[in-house]
Amino acid sequence: MTQTLEPLVHLDRTPQERMDAWLREFESALAADDIARATNAFLTDSYWRDLTAFTWNIKTVEGHEQIADMLTARLADTRPSNFTTTEPATDDGDGVVSAFIAFETAVGRCEGHLRIRRDDAGTDGGGRDAGEDKAWTLLTTMQELKGHEESAGPNRPLGAVHGSDPDTRSWAEKKADEELSLGRSAQPYVLVIGGGQGGIALGARLRQLGVPSVVVDRHDRPGDQWRKRYKSLCLHDPVWYDHLPYLPFPDNWPVFAPKDKIGDWLEFYTKVMEVPYWSKTTCLSAEYDEAESRWTVEVDRDGERLTLHPTQLVLATGMSGKPAVPSVPGQDVFAGEQHHSSAHPGPDGYLGKKVVVIGSNNSAHDICKALVDNGVDATMVQRSSTHIVKSDSLRSIALGSLYSEEAVASGMTTKKADLTFASLPYRIMHQFQIPVYDQIRQQDKEFYERLEAAGFELDFGDDDSGLFMKYLRRGSGYYIDVGASELIADGTIKLVHGQLDHLTENSVVLADGTEIDADVVVYATGYGSMNGWAADLMGQEVADRVGKVWGLGSETTKDPGPWEGEQRNMWKPTQQPGLWFHGGNLHQSRHYSLYLALQLKARYEGIPTPVYGLADVHHLS
Repeated sequence: MTQTLEPLVHLDRTPQERMDAWLREFESALAADDIARATNAFLTDSYWRDLTAFTWNIKTVEGHEQIADMLTARLADTRPSNFTTTEPATDDGDGVVSAFIAFETAVGRCEGHLRIRRDDAGTDGGGRDAGEDKAWTLLTTMQELKGHEESAGPNRPLGAVHGSDPDTRSWAEKKADEELSLGRSAQPYVLVIGGGQGGIALGARLRQLGVPSVVVDRHDRPGDQWRKRYKSLCLHDPVWYDHLPYLPFPDNWPVFAPKDKIGDWLEFYTKVMEVPYWSKTTCLSAEYDEAESRWTVEVDRDGERLTLHPTQLVLATGMSGKPAVPSVPGQDVFAGEQHHSSAHPGPDGYLGKKVVVIGSNNSAHDICKALVDNGVDATMVQRSSTHIVKSDSLRSIALGSLYSEEAVASGMTTKKADLTFASLPYRIMHQFQIPVYDQIRQQDKEFYERLEAAGFELDFGDDDSGLFMKYLRRGSGYYIDVGASELIADGTIKLVHGQLDHLTENSVVLADGTEIDADVVVYATGYGSMNGWAADLMGQEVADRVGKVWGLGSETTKDPGPWEGEQRNMWKPTQQPGLWFHGGNLHQSRHYSLYLALQLKARYEGIPTPVYGLADVHHLS
């Protein structure tokens, strides 16, 4: 029989007492399998974001109906218990109290974040009085599987052999034997295609979890994905946002690391974390065997053809797909050099030439700045408006409370920052971002006025929510300014507007007839969906079965609906069995690699993983 909760608010209760009371009642409802009672612990407009703990998925449920449906499907198997706060609850103002929480399920140990606030909507028909505390946002995340904990901390390996051991091989000999057998006498359970920061972070987690795996990449060395980009490239996100799992950057690491330094760190990290990594390896084809529930993957490893049979295949080729190069008349007659921004070598060799860069987002700005800094004539062709935010403003206003030296000094850890950031459901995240970018726009008013006076077309996103929402929705359309914007404002970087129409032997011609002399054309025109890589490797049928990768379904520019609630196909099961996508920036590679690794580990160990809310496919690319 459904019970009603006791009133959960007294005016003299502290934030901790309010949080403890809510957790106590919520756990009681769950233990009693009283889904109606547990659901009524949430506000009508509420959000429960689950990262693997309940749903074996990356899934957000919104409102009473969806929360009740998820609990109906998953409560009996999940068996959550022992809810508690991990540090004192805080008063966030406007009646909101928040806390980091911990709990257990039948198979895992979990952590999360909870915001409660008083319900001012009156009685709800179930006998609950107005003014009671109800959940507004709840984040639940799996952190480890019981009985399958990482070999870390108190579980770290001894290393030395104390006493007799029938296996007399040294650590180095064991490692060499493992490398020799991998892919031959021993098959990887997980094959990770792509050895940038995403593949390496996931490889490190799988290694610590004891999941047989290998990361493969076509480059000569780990980190070459960064080393081989244009020489001026630096990270635009600050160091506190960019740590990899297990090994944070040292305290003397630059705030914005140069690309070659990042490349060296990734190579060092791969070696120290003992990530099984095959360089100079190209995947030729992949086919899924429905009967055997495994893949057959043909690879070329530095000239040696090998056949692998992984059960799970992860495409960790970044958040972007294949370079998108527009096809326009005249490309075959243009006498100069043409290349996509991903293949741009840098400014060396272009002195005395006229370079036209098609596009106006991050890569276009970086390339133009490096060109003019080295005395090269550069023209940027802006085809549509671009969101610009100064790096310093992004650091201090948008990221400072979570990812900064000041945040670290105040007790903010990377883990707590990640949980806090993840605790904001995507449905309402823009509401938190709009005032941030309003503040930035006001602080940097003169900067934006100079840009607009130079003719640059600015935007702050369809709803003025700024950089992060543009990134999550479409992965493009912005530039984090590290100096190029001032060069546009003062005319050092030439700026023209329009759509590319055709090329002549020595010029770029826009749709309005504007003709720009050119010796070199750089297409800073973005990338396609990640499922383009799947089409190349597995065929169009598999790519279409998976559908578009990235985006939220926000019905904003380049992010068509319907609403998805989470990133399409990222870090979670897809409609193609055994196929996963992993990528994003360094922050996402660090944080979400945990949940992907735990999903893969559970399957490797034979732990049941019934997926709740497997996403439908609405768009093919």
